[in-house]
Amino acid sequence: QVQLVESGGASVQASGSLRLSCTVSGTSLRGNTVYWHRQPPGRNQEWVATITGSGLIHYRDSVKDRFTASREDTQNMVFLQLNKVKPEDSGVYYCQMIFGTMKCWGHGTQVTVSA
Repeated sequence: QVQLVESGGASVQASGSLRLSCTVSGTSLRGNTVYWHRQPPGRNQEWVATITGSGLIHYRDSVKDRFTASREDTQNMVFLQLNKVKPEDSGVYYCQMIFGTMKCWGHGTQVTVSA
């Protein structure tokens, strides 16, 4: 059974930094794509970043040049470095993997950015 566990969320002031982690178990991370999403308070969930199995990375426009996704396949972990955070970056951050029609989600980690 594939499990994803996010960690690293915290309360931080604007312009600060955070590093989120996603630990994968039940499958090898190698060759698999991982997605980061977030759920801002009172808003719909939104995609944040994708890191493919080959290391290609894509970001939503609002986080480009501030967020950095990375992966360490030997540890079965994916990371999302948040720099220069803004209040609008607040929300619950989730990592996701997709296997055919099966979508696997973690429980999320809370990021709160105060002005």
